[in-house]
Amino acid sequence: MLLEEADAVRGVADAIALTPDFAQCVAAILSLRGRVVVTGIGKSAHIAGKMVATLNSTGTPALFMHAADAIHGDLGMIQAEDFVIAISKSGDTPEIKVLVPLLKRKGVPLAALVSNADSYLGVQADYVLHAPVTREACPHNLAPTTSTTAALALGDALAVCLLESREFTSADFARLHPGGTLGKKLYLKVGDLSRQNQTPQVLEDAPLKDIILEISGKRLGATAVLATADEKLLGIITDGDLRRMLTNFSRLEDVRARDILTPDPITIEVDDFAAEALVRMQQRNITQLIVTEDGRFSGFIHLHDLLREGLV
Repeated sequence: MLLEEADAVRGVADAIALTPDFAQCVAAILSLRGRVVVTGIGKSAHIAGKMVATLNSTGTPALFMHAADAIHGDLGMIQAEDFVIAISKSGDTPEIKVLVPLLKRKGVPLAALVSNADSYLGVQADYVLHAPVTREACPHNLAPTTSTTAALALGDALAVCLLESREFTSADFARLHPGGTLGKKLYLKVGDLSRQNQTPQVLEDAPLKDIILEISGKRLGATAVLATADEKLLGIITDGDLRRMLTNFSRLEDVRARDILTPDPITIEVDDFAAEALVRMQQRNITQLIVTEDGRFSGFIHLHDLLREGLV
């Protein structure tokens, strides 16, 4: 079944390459002042709803209109500057055949997403988005399966072509997806999390006692080491560095921060995405990063911060 549906999607790619309709449809929508209204009935209505959701989330304003409701009053939502996409496998659905002349009277451009390009809808439409399907994956060739998959894929292709043409960026995507883990990956910044933490730091001449108190008291497993003269970031000391120090120094009272720090620590800027912090931690197998602002020490971000936000 999956192979049949995969073949159908490849067939759609071949079909839309044969005519200029797909490219012309994209161009028409890009020049649109109104919205894209997608309609259908039965399973095609479900595909229409998903297409509308994808268009809206990728920068193309869209509305769903059920074909049955359209001919019972909802046609009023369509304005002269809108663009209609009608989805129908056969292209001869009774409700669609009633709807098409009404759309023509309104003067709105019409694209037909159909399996049969020679159907009533295919012939009447200004643009044909051809999704040819000869047989459903259903063993009885009845339940819409392959045809809905093909229509879904073609709708996705249309949305992606539009977003690429609009130069729709991940930042644009983030503005439309503030909720959930996906949204957080695209809008949550390092500074949003690091500002919630304490900022463990010691000067380079700090004795061992002060280093231990700073690391244990701030509970981030590390402390930044700053230059005494100008508080420039010199390095980092982790609780692991403290354990290793015990085997390297015989007179612990003489140990200073500069003696045990790790220079040139891995850092991240406050305005970087929090998701990037996770990437750097995973690459270096560490659990915290020093956060900088314009190159100067600002704080820490810990793996636990990312876990709490659901980014891991």
